[in-house]
Amino acid sequence: MSRDIIRRGLIIAPLIMIVSGAIGGLNGAWSAAFGIALVLINFGFAALLIAWSAPISLNLMMGVILFGYILRLGLITVAVLLVRDVSWISLPALGITIIVTHLGLLFWEMRYIAASLAFPGLRPNA
Repeated sequence: MSRDIIRRGLIIAPLIMIVSGAIGGLNGAWSAAFGIALVLINFGFAALLIAWSAPISLNLMMGVILFGYILRLGLITVAVLLVRDVSWISLPALGITIIVTHLGLLFWEMRYIAASLAFPGLRPNA
């Protein structure tokens, strides 16, 4: 699933950068690119943590998911704080990109998820 989310994020990234660039200029486009990279790295890191902990124990996986979420939010916060004063960053464009890309990719992925016990995970093709 995370590979699908990352693939879809790479598909939509140029459009997000163009829209952000049209609104915020070149700084908006660079900020959008940085925000998209943060989001895709966040999803990839979440998948790695779950894949690592799932075979070991259910309790460990639940703890890793909870504390991994807090850790990943902290890493995004640190990344934004490190670049907030850089000349090519537009904080409104970066913030909107991070929020919209996270939610947009999750909602986009919901269309392809099977919520049944017969086919857990990705829905089979018809």
